[in-house]
Amino acid sequence: MREKFSLLRHYLLKKFFDPTGAGDTFAGGFIGYLAKSNDISFDNMKRAVISGSAMASFCVEKFGTERIENLSQDEILERIQQFVTLVNFEMEKVI
Repeated sequence: MREKFSLLRHYLLKKFFDPTGAGDTFAGGFIGYLAKSNDISFDNMKRAVISGSAMASFCVEKFGTERIENLSQDEILERIQQFVTLVNFEMEKVI
């Protein structure tokens, strides 16, 4: 079996407050994307990494769950699009 890997660039935040919970938030965004899309292909896992990374980037902007609690769907989609533009990657709308 041939192994696959992918490199994705990081998203540079203007504000960084607290990293607590970023890993859990990434995992939630990643698994949530996979569950909603019902697709565990390699290409879709790359999309899930983008989704998880976008969610985690919100988490570190405030303390604890403060930023996540007040997110709008538009903010999430905009942040995902910023990641997509950064990495030059196609992303299907699942959220």
